[in-house]
Amino acid sequence: MAVVRPFCCIHPAKGLEARIAALPYDVYSKEEARLAVKGEPLSFLNIDRPETMFPETQDMYADEVYQAAKKRLWKMVEEGSFVKEKEPVYYIYELSMQGRTQTGIVACTSVDDYTGQTIRRHENTREEKEQDRIRHVDTCGAQTGPIFLAYRAREEIRRIMEEVKAEAPEFSFVASDGIGHAGWKVSDPDRIQKLSGAFEKIDHIYIADGHHRAASAVKVGLKRRQAHPGYDGTEAFNYFLSVLFPDDELKIMDYNRVVKDLNGLGEDAFLLKVREKFHVSLADEPVKPACKGQMLMYLHSRWYCLSTREEYIQDDPVEGLDVAYLQRELLTPVLGIKDPRTDSRIDFVGGIRGLKALKDRADQDMEAAFALYPPSMEELFRVSDAGLLMPPKSTWFEPKLRSGLFIHEI
Repeated sequence: MAVVRPFCCIHPAKGLEARIAALPYDVYSKEEARLAVKGEPLSFLNIDRPETMFPETQDMYADEVYQAAKKRLWKMVEEGSFVKEKEPVYYIYELSMQGRTQTGIVACTSVDDYTGQTIRRHENTREEKEQDRIRHVDTCGAQTGPIFLAYRAREEIRRIMEEVKAEAPEFSFVASDGIGHAGWKVSDPDRIQKLSGAFEKIDHIYIADGHHRAASAVKVGLKRRQAHPGYDGTEAFNYFLSVLFPDDELKIMDYNRVVKDLNGLGEDAFLLKVREKFHVSLADEPVKPACKGQMLMYLHSRWYCLSTREEYIQDDPVEGLDVAYLQRELLTPVLGIKDPRTDSRIDFVGGIRGLKALKDRADQDMEAAFALYPPSMEELFRVSDAGLLMPPKSTWFEPKLRSGLFIHEI
């Protein structure tokens, strides 16, 4: 049973949504974040990446940086740029991209569901990455970036969302990157009760994107429980901000690889090794892989089609993934890249950037590139249900949820 509940949402004042909404903090480098906030005083990135309010020499993890985020957030609330709902509500959040839409429910999910694995994950988190968001959430007293969750689609939830979406939205805008965003408030007590009840019938929900944000929010909640030993479970710190989407509206994009060298092998010797584990043919033109088991390789100005060999495929939730096949059969034994999380000879390129970005990287500062067919949502669920973890950088979700549209005060 998944615990999903409405909350007293803090959101931009009407008409300010497009100016405040920002991409997640972790898609920016330090330089990109500074450029993004120039001339945009209302951008939520100023709060999510508060070091942008300081000189470039500022330590981004200093206490005064997190305090600056807190001060700006609550000043915007005080001045009316943000407003807070007086009663708990749900929001319906629709994102549109290239003719495809996905509609989620903005809600709070349970710390206990996370620790008890009703909310399931497919990635590991790193302590050093968690610490930044732990301090940010704890200092601000609010969760500012929603966790992207998925559930197996249910008709009763879809029906309620469609009813709500038939009404006029609270906001609707197209961001500078072409992604459409729209939101509807669900304040009717009957609809709220039906939505909460529908999720109670769901055994498990899954983290699609935002593993570090989820882990950080949970750790802040557990920390506050220790500080309030008499807590009864209803306090806001027992829950964290989420947007829950049905799996049949979600699309995982490819997360591709570029490698710096061929581990001392010449081109011909390397291609011989590749042919041991793949069926290989020259590609007339670069086209993204069309199905599971297909990959595309770029090497020394040529594109190659690769197909996995049946005798090396494993029937395992993780080892059966294409990204695992590439790592296990080629990157580790041939190129000597044993841990893609730490090896500086490999880098990753999100599928949203296209095949040209892979070619450019291989031509400029790397030597070879591999384009993969992405995992399916069912494969993600299968890995999570087995209590296993996907290889690093296996999934890339688009469109990204915007920060600043919905905030949960704890």
